[in-house]
Amino acid sequence: MDAPAGEVDVSPGLPPRVRIPRWIQLVGLPLVALFVFGVAETAGHAVVLFIVAGLIALFLDPLVRAAERLGLRRGLAVAVVYLAFLAALVVIVGALATVVVGQTKMAASRFNSYFTVENGRTHKTDASRDVDRFQRWLNGHHLRGIQVATPGHKFVDSIRKRDVGKYTSKAVSFVEGAAISIGKALFSTVLVIVVSIYMLLDLRRFGAALDRRFPPHTGPPLLRRVEEALVSYLRGQILLSLIMGVSAGLGLYALGVTGLLPGGDTYALLFGGWVAITELLPYVGPWIGAIPPLIFAAVVHPIAVIWVAILFLFVHQLEGHVVVPNVMANALRLHPLLVIFGLLAGIDINGLAGVLMALPLLAVARATWEFFGERIEFERWRNGTVPVEVEVEAPPTG
Repeated sequence: MDAPAGEVDVSPGLPPRVRIPRWIQLVGLPLVALFVFGVAETAGHAVVLFIVAGLIALFLDPLVRAAERLGLRRGLAVAVVYLAFLAALVVIVGALATVVVGQTKMAASRFNSYFTVENGRTHKTDASRDVDRFQRWLNGHHLRGIQVATPGHKFVDSIRKRDVGKYTSKAVSFVEGAAISIGKALFSTVLVIVVSIYMLLDLRRFGAALDRRFPPHTGPPLLRRVEEALVSYLRGQILLSLIMGVSAGLGLYALGVTGLLPGGDTYALLFGGWVAITELLPYVGPWIGAIPPLIFAAVVHPIAVIWVAILFLFVHQLEGHVVVPNVMANALRLHPLLVIFGLLAGIDINGLAGVLMALPLLAVARATWEFFGERIEFERWRNGTVPVEVEVEAPPTG
Protein backbone atom coordinates (compact mmCIF):
# COMPACT_ATOMS: atom_id res chain seq x y z
CA MET A 1 0.00 0.00 0.00
CA ASP A 2 1.32 3.47 -0.88
CA ALA A 3 2.50 5.72 1.95
CA PRO A 4 0.54 8.96 2.50
CA ALA A 5 1.62 11.95 0.41
CA GLY A 6 4.64 13.79 1.78
CA GLU A 7 5.58 11.04 4.24
CA VAL A 8 8.75 8.98 4.26
CA ASP A 9 8.46 5.58 2.60
CA VAL A 10 10.68 3.13 4.48
CA SER A 11 11.16 -0.18 2.67
CA PRO A 12 13.15 -3.05 4.20
CA GLY A 13 16.77 -3.02 3.04
CA LEU A 14 16.37 0.23 1.06
CA PRO A 15 17.13 3.84 1.98
CA PRO A 16 14.12 5.94 3.01
CA ARG A 17 12.37 7.75 0.19
CA VAL A 18 10.49 11.01 0.57
CA ARG A 19 7.27 11.04 -1.44
CA ILE A 20 6.48 14.35 -3.16
CA PRO A 21 2.71 15.10 -3.09
CA ARG A 22 0.82 15.82 -6.26
CA TRP A 23 0.03 19.42 -5.33
CA ILE A 24 3.74 20.20 -4.98
CA GLN A 25 4.39 18.62 -8.39
CA LEU A 26 1.60 20.68 -9.92
CA VAL A 27 2.22 24.04 -8.21
CA GLY A 28 5.41 24.06 -6.14
CA LEU A 29 7.92 22.72 -8.67
CA PRO A 30 6.86 25.09 -11.51
CA LEU A 31 7.07 28.04 -9.08
CA VAL A 32 10.57 26.97 -8.02
CA ALA A 33 11.61 26.66 -11.67
CA LEU A 34 10.27 30.17 -12.43
CA PHE A 35 12.07 31.57 -9.37
CA VAL A 36 15.39 30.00 -10.40
CA PHE A 37 14.95 31.29 -13.95
CA GLY A 38 14.20 34.81 -12.67
CA VAL A 39 17.25 34.86 -10.41
CA ALA A 40 19.48 33.54 -13.21
CA GLU A 41 18.16 36.15 -15.65
CA THR A 42 18.50 39.04 -13.18
CA ALA A 43 21.92 38.16 -11.77
CA GLY A 44 23.27 36.19 -14.72
CA HIS A 45 26.86 37.43 -14.51
CA ALA A 46 27.17 36.70 -10.81
CA VAL A 47 25.58 33.28 -11.25
CA VAL A 48 28.01 32.37 -14.03
CA LEU A 49 30.94 33.63 -11.96
CA PHE A 50 30.04 31.45 -8.98
CA ILE A 51 29.30 28.43 -11.15
CA VAL A 52 32.72 28.67 -12.81
CA ALA A 53 34.40 29.15 -9.42
CA GLY A 54 32.56 26.14 -8.02
CA LEU A 55 33.55 23.92 -10.93
CA ILE A 56 37.20 24.95 -10.55
CA ALA A 57 37.08 24.16 -6.83
CA LEU A 58 35.55 20.73 -7.47
CA PHE A 59 38.11 19.94 -10.18
CA LEU A 60 41.04 20.85 -7.94
CA ASP A 61 39.74 19.32 -4.70
CA PRO A 62 41.14 15.81 -5.48
CA LEU A 63 44.60 17.37 -5.92
CA VAL A 64 44.23 19.26 -2.64
CA ARG A 65 43.23 16.06 -0.82
CA ALA A 66 46.26 14.31 -2.31
CA ALA A 67 48.50 17.12 -1.00
CA GLU A 68 46.85 16.78 2.41
CA ARG A 69 47.70 13.08 2.46
CA LEU A 70 51.34 14.12 2.04
CA GLY A 71 51.13 16.00 5.35
CA LEU A 72 50.23 19.53 4.22
CA ARG A 73 47.52 21.50 5.99
CA ARG A 74 44.53 22.31 3.81
CA GLY A 75 45.32 26.03 3.47
CA LEU A 76 48.89 25.32 2.41
CA ALA A 77 47.73 22.52 0.09
CA VAL A 78 45.29 24.91 -1.64
CA ALA A 79 48.05 27.49 -2.07
CA VAL A 80 50.48 24.95 -3.57
CA VAL A 81 47.89 23.56 -6.01
CA TYR A 82 46.77 27.01 -7.19
CA LEU A 83 50.29 28.37 -7.58
CA ALA A 84 51.29 25.34 -9.68
CA PHE A 85 48.11 25.64 -11.75
CA LEU A 86 48.52 29.39 -12.38
CA ALA A 87 52.23 29.09 -13.17
CA ALA A 88 51.57 26.42 -15.78
CA LEU A 89 48.73 28.50 -17.27
CA VAL A 90 50.83 31.67 -17.54
CA VAL A 91 53.74 29.82 -19.17
CA ILE A 92 51.50 28.07 -21.73
CA VAL A 93 49.51 31.17 -22.68
CA GLY A 94 52.61 33.38 -22.88
CA ALA A 95 54.46 30.90 -25.08
CA LEU A 96 51.50 30.42 -27.41
CA ALA A 97 50.85 34.17 -27.72
CA THR A 98 54.49 34.79 -28.61
CA VAL A 99 54.49 32.06 -31.24
CA VAL A 100 51.21 33.17 -32.83
CA VAL A 101 52.21 36.86 -33.08
CA GLY A 102 55.68 36.00 -34.42
CA GLN A 103 54.34 33.59 -37.02
CA THR A 104 51.69 36.10 -38.09
CA LYS A 105 54.31 38.75 -38.75
CA MET A 106 56.39 36.26 -40.73
CA ALA A 107 53.36 35.14 -42.75
CA ALA A 108 52.36 38.75 -43.50
CA SER A 109 55.87 39.55 -44.77
CA ARG A 110 55.98 36.40 -46.91
CA PHE A 111 52.50 37.03 -48.32
CA ASN A 112 53.39 40.61 -49.19
CA SER A 113 56.61 39.52 -50.93
CA TYR A 114 54.78 36.77 -52.84
CA PHE A 115 52.54 39.31 -54.61
CA THR A 116 54.69 42.46 -54.76
CA VAL A 117 58.45 41.73 -54.88
CA GLU A 118 59.89 41.30 -58.39
CA ASN A 119 63.04 39.20 -58.77
CA GLY A 120 64.99 37.26 -61.35
CA ARG A 121 65.70 38.12 -64.95
CA THR A 122 62.06 38.30 -65.87
CA HIS A 123 61.31 40.78 -63.07
CA LYS A 124 58.16 38.87 -62.14
CA THR A 125 56.69 38.20 -58.74
CA ASP A 126 56.44 34.67 -57.35
CA ALA A 127 52.68 34.82 -57.82
CA SER A 128 53.07 35.58 -61.54
CA ARG A 129 55.56 32.74 -61.93
CA ASP A 130 53.11 30.31 -60.30
CA VAL A 131 50.42 31.41 -62.76
CA ASP A 132 52.77 30.72 -65.66
CA ARG A 133 53.74 27.32 -64.20
CA PHE A 134 50.09 26.36 -63.84
CA GLN A 135 49.38 27.37 -67.45
CA ARG A 136 52.35 25.28 -68.67
CA TRP A 137 51.07 22.32 -66.66
CA LEU A 138 47.67 22.64 -68.32
CA ASN A 139 49.27 22.87 -71.76
CA GLY A 140 51.42 19.81 -71.06
CA HIS A 141 48.34 17.76 -70.11
CA HIS A 142 46.40 18.55 -73.29
CA LEU A 143 44.30 21.26 -71.62
CA ARG A 144 45.32 24.19 -73.79
CA GLY A 145 41.69 25.27 -74.04
CA ILE A 146 41.82 26.33 -70.39
CA GLN A 147 43.49 29.73 -70.30
CA VAL A 148 44.38 30.92 -66.82
CA ALA A 149 47.44 33.03 -67.59
CA THR A 150 45.66 36.23 -68.61
CA PRO A 151 43.04 36.34 -65.82
CA GLY A 152 45.66 35.10 -63.33
CA HIS A 153 48.06 37.93 -64.13
CA LYS A 154 45.21 40.45 -63.95
CA PHE A 155 44.32 39.12 -60.50
CA VAL A 156 47.93 39.43 -59.29
CA ASP A 157 48.21 42.97 -60.68
CA SER A 158 44.95 43.97 -58.99
CA ILE A 159 46.25 42.73 -55.64
CA ARG A 160 49.51 44.67 -56.13
CA LYS A 161 47.60 47.86 -56.87
CA ARG A 162 45.54 47.48 -53.68
CA ASP A 163 48.68 47.64 -51.52
CA VAL A 164 48.93 44.23 -49.91
CA GLY A 165 51.23 45.57 -47.23
CA LYS A 166 48.44 47.76 -45.88
CA TYR A 167 46.15 44.78 -45.37
CA THR A 168 48.83 42.49 -43.97
CA SER A 169 49.80 45.18 -41.45
CA LYS A 170 46.15 45.32 -40.41
CA ALA A 171 46.21 41.54 -39.91
CA VAL A 172 49.28 41.84 -37.68
CA SER A 173 47.63 44.64 -35.69
CA PHE A 174 44.52 42.52 -35.28
CA VAL A 175 46.47 39.55 -33.94
CA GLU A 176 48.47 41.77 -31.58
CA GLY A 177 45.23 43.34 -30.37
CA ALA A 178 43.73 39.90 -29.88
CA ALA A 179 46.74 38.88 -27.81
CA ILE A 180 46.29 41.98 -25.62
CA SER A 181 42.57 41.22 -25.25
CA ILE A 182 43.39 37.70 -24.14
CA GLY A 183 45.74 39.12 -21.53
CA LYS A 184 42.98 41.41 -20.23
CA ALA A 185 40.55 38.49 -20.13
CA LEU A 186 43.04 36.48 -18.09
CA PHE A 187 43.40 39.39 -15.70
CA SER A 188 39.61 39.57 -15.27
CA THR A 189 39.55 35.94 -14.13
CA VAL A 190 41.32 36.88 -10.90
CA LEU A 191 37.94 37.39 -9.24
CA VAL A 192 36.85 33.89 -10.23
CA ILE A 193 40.07 32.45 -8.83
CA VAL A 194 39.64 34.28 -5.53
CA VAL A 195 36.07 33.01 -5.15
CA SER A 196 37.12 29.46 -6.01
CA ILE A 197 39.90 29.60 -3.40
CA TYR A 198 37.39 30.52 -0.69
CA MET A 199 35.14 27.69 -1.89
CA LEU A 200 37.98 25.20 -1.87
CA LEU A 201 39.05 26.17 1.65
CA ASP A 202 35.51 25.56 2.95
CA LEU A 203 34.69 22.59 0.74
CA ARG A 204 35.32 20.01 3.47
CA ARG A 205 33.01 21.88 5.87
CA PHE A 206 30.37 22.20 3.14
CA GLY A 207 30.60 18.46 2.41
CA ALA A 208 30.16 17.63 6.09
CA ALA A 209 27.05 19.82 6.25
CA LEU A 210 25.62 18.05 3.19
CA ASP A 211 26.33 14.65 4.72
CA ARG A 212 24.50 15.62 7.93
CA ARG A 213 21.47 16.80 5.99
CA PHE A 214 21.60 14.09 3.30
CA PRO A 215 23.55 11.16 4.76
CA PRO A 216 24.92 8.63 2.23
CA HIS A 217 23.28 5.22 2.14
CA THR A 218 24.27 2.78 -0.57
CA GLY A 219 27.04 4.82 -2.18
CA PRO A 220 29.49 7.70 -1.74
CA PRO A 221 28.40 11.08 -0.33
CA LEU A 222 26.86 13.64 -2.63
CA LEU A 223 29.96 15.81 -2.91
CA ARG A 224 32.17 12.82 -3.66
CA ARG A 225 29.77 11.64 -6.37
CA VAL A 226 29.90 15.07 -7.99
CA GLU A 227 33.70 15.05 -7.94
CA GLU A 228 33.80 11.53 -9.42
CA ALA A 229 31.45 12.65 -12.22
CA LEU A 230 33.73 15.61 -12.99
CA VAL A 231 36.79 13.32 -12.99
CA SER A 232 34.97 11.07 -15.47
CA TYR A 233 34.27 14.11 -17.64
CA LEU A 234 37.95 15.09 -17.43
CA ARG A 235 39.01 11.62 -18.59
CA GLY A 236 36.63 11.89 -21.51
CA GLN A 237 37.96 15.34 -22.37
CA ILE A 238 41.54 14.04 -22.35
CA LEU A 239 40.54 11.15 -24.64
CA LEU A 240 38.77 13.62 -26.94
CA SER A 241 41.84 15.85 -27.08
CA LEU A 242 44.07 12.89 -27.93
CA ILE A 243 41.76 11.72 -30.73
CA MET A 244 41.48 15.16 -32.32
CA GLY A 245 45.17 15.98 -31.86
CA VAL A 246 46.23 12.71 -33.46
CA SER A 247 43.73 13.18 -36.31
CA ALA A 248 44.98 16.68 -37.10
CA GLY A 249 48.63 15.62 -36.73
CA LEU A 250 48.22 12.67 -39.09
CA GLY A 251 46.39 14.85 -41.61
CA LEU A 252 49.15 17.49 -41.59
CA TYR A 253 51.78 14.75 -41.86
CA ALA A 254 49.99 13.34 -44.91
CA LEU A 255 49.84 16.80 -46.50
CA GLY A 256 53.56 17.21 -45.89
CA VAL A 257 54.49 13.80 -47.33
CA THR A 258 52.40 14.36 -50.47
CA GLY A 259 53.93 17.82 -50.99
CA LEU A 260 50.65 19.71 -50.58
CA LEU A 261 52.06 21.37 -47.44
CA PRO A 262 55.87 21.54 -47.63
CA GLY A 263 57.29 20.91 -44.16
CA GLY A 264 53.97 19.78 -42.77
CA ASP A 265 55.39 16.38 -41.82
CA THR A 266 58.16 18.10 -39.82
CA TYR A 267 55.80 20.13 -37.64
CA ALA A 268 52.88 17.68 -37.56
CA LEU A 269 53.62 16.67 -33.95
CA LEU A 270 53.78 20.29 -32.76
CA PHE A 271 50.56 21.30 -34.51
CA GLY A 272 48.80 18.13 -33.36
CA GLY A 273 49.71 18.95 -29.75
CA TRP A 274 48.31 22.46 -30.18
CA VAL A 275 45.04 21.07 -31.55
CA ALA A 276 44.81 18.70 -28.57
CA ILE A 277 45.13 21.67 -26.19
CA THR A 278 42.50 23.76 -27.97
CA GLU A 279 40.04 20.85 -27.73
CA LEU A 280 39.30 22.13 -24.24
CA LEU A 281 36.93 24.43 -26.15
CA PRO A 282 34.14 22.18 -27.50
CA TYR A 283 33.30 22.57 -31.20
CA VAL A 284 35.35 25.78 -31.68
CA GLY A 285 38.57 24.03 -30.64
CA PRO A 286 39.50 22.77 -34.13
CA TRP A 287 39.02 26.25 -35.60
CA ILE A 288 41.34 27.82 -33.03
CA GLY A 289 43.72 24.89 -33.45
CA ALA A 290 43.82 25.56 -37.18
CA ILE A 291 45.31 29.06 -36.81
CA PRO A 292 49.02 28.09 -36.44
CA PRO A 293 48.93 25.52 -39.29
CA LEU A 294 47.19 28.07 -41.53
CA ILE A 295 49.82 30.69 -40.72
CA PHE A 296 52.57 28.16 -41.40
CA ALA A 297 50.95 27.25 -44.72
CA ALA A 298 50.77 30.95 -45.68
CA VAL A 299 54.47 31.32 -44.89
CA VAL A 300 55.44 28.21 -46.88
CA HIS A 301 53.12 28.69 -49.85
CA PRO A 302 49.74 30.48 -49.97
CA ILE A 303 48.14 27.69 -52.04
CA ALA A 304 48.77 25.26 -49.17
CA VAL A 305 46.29 27.27 -47.06
CA ILE A 306 43.45 25.74 -49.09
CA TRP A 307 44.48 22.17 -48.25
CA VAL A 308 44.95 22.95 -44.56
CA ALA A 309 41.53 24.62 -44.46
CA ILE A 310 39.91 21.55 -46.05
CA LEU A 311 41.66 19.30 -43.53
CA PHE A 312 40.41 21.23 -40.52
CA LEU A 313 36.93 21.49 -41.99
CA PHE A 314 36.89 17.69 -42.07
CA VAL A 315 38.31 17.48 -38.53
CA HIS A 316 35.60 19.88 -37.30
CA GLN A 317 32.85 17.76 -38.81
CA LEU A 318 34.39 14.58 -37.37
CA GLU A 319 34.47 16.15 -33.93
CA GLY A 320 30.98 17.61 -33.97
CA HIS A 321 29.09 14.64 -35.37
CA VAL A 322 31.07 11.58 -34.28
CA VAL A 323 33.69 12.05 -31.57
CA VAL A 324 32.03 14.46 -29.12
CA PRO A 325 28.58 12.80 -29.07
CA ASN A 326 30.07 9.33 -28.50
CA VAL A 327 33.18 9.90 -26.36
CA MET A 328 31.65 12.53 -24.10
CA ALA A 329 28.34 10.67 -23.91
CA ASN A 330 30.16 7.58 -22.60
CA ALA A 331 32.18 9.66 -20.14
CA LEU A 332 29.11 11.48 -18.84
CA ARG A 333 26.81 8.43 -19.17
CA LEU A 334 24.32 10.59 -21.05
CA HIS A 335 22.62 10.19 -24.41
CA PRO A 336 24.56 11.85 -27.28
CA LEU A 337 21.52 14.00 -28.13
CA LEU A 338 21.50 15.37 -24.59
CA VAL A 339 25.21 16.20 -24.90
CA ILE A 340 24.61 18.08 -28.17
CA PHE A 341 21.60 19.87 -26.67
CA GLY A 342 23.65 20.89 -23.62
CA LEU A 343 26.40 22.38 -25.81
CA LEU A 344 23.93 24.28 -27.99
CA ALA A 345 22.06 25.54 -24.93
CA GLY A 346 25.36 26.68 -23.40
CA ILE A 347 26.13 28.71 -26.53
CA ASP A 348 22.72 30.40 -26.46
CA ILE A 349 22.82 31.10 -22.71
CA ASN A 350 26.31 32.53 -22.30
CA GLY A 351 28.37 32.10 -25.45
CA LEU A 352 31.87 30.69 -25.01
CA ALA A 353 31.60 30.55 -21.22
CA GLY A 354 28.37 28.58 -21.58
CA VAL A 355 30.07 26.07 -23.89
CA LEU A 356 32.87 25.56 -21.37
CA MET A 357 30.41 25.04 -18.52
CA ALA A 358 27.83 22.92 -20.34
CA LEU A 359 29.41 19.45 -20.11
CA PRO A 360 30.76 19.78 -16.54
CA LEU A 361 27.34 20.99 -15.42
CA LEU A 362 25.70 18.02 -17.13
CA ALA A 363 28.07 15.74 -15.20
CA VAL A 364 27.16 17.48 -11.92
CA ALA A 365 23.44 17.31 -12.74
CA ARG A 366 23.61 13.56 -13.47
CA ALA A 367 25.43 12.79 -10.20
CA THR A 368 22.98 14.95 -8.21
CA TRP A 369 19.97 13.36 -9.93
CA GLU A 370 21.22 9.86 -9.16
CA PHE A 371 21.88 10.76 -5.51
CA PHE A 372 18.46 12.26 -4.85
CA GLY A 373 16.75 9.67 -7.05
CA GLU A 374 17.46 7.18 -4.24
CA ARG A 375 15.65 9.39 -1.72
CA ILE A 376 12.76 11.06 -3.53
CA GLU A 377 9.70 9.54 -5.14
CA PHE A 378 6.91 11.42 -6.86
CA GLU A 379 3.41 10.47 -5.87
CA ARG A 380 1.67 8.85 -8.80
CA TRP A 381 -1.30 10.35 -10.54
CA ARG A 382 -4.15 7.82 -10.41
CA ASN A 383 -4.91 6.60 -13.93
CA GLY A 384 -2.89 9.52 -15.27
CA THR A 385 -5.57 12.07 -14.26
CA VAL A 386 -6.02 14.69 -11.56
CA PRO A 387 -8.90 13.90 -9.15
CA VAL A 388 -11.38 16.80 -9.19
CA GLU A 389 -14.58 17.00 -7.20
CA VAL A 390 -17.60 17.91 -9.32
CA GLU A 391 -20.95 19.01 -7.90
CA VAL A 392 -23.88 17.77 -9.98
CA GLU A 393 -26.89 20.06 -10.07
CA ALA A 394 -30.39 18.64 -10.13
CA PRO A 395 -32.21 19.08 -13.43
CA PRO A 396 -34.80 21.89 -13.40
CA THR A 397 -38.39 20.85 -12.87
CA GLY A 398 -41.08 21.84 -15.30
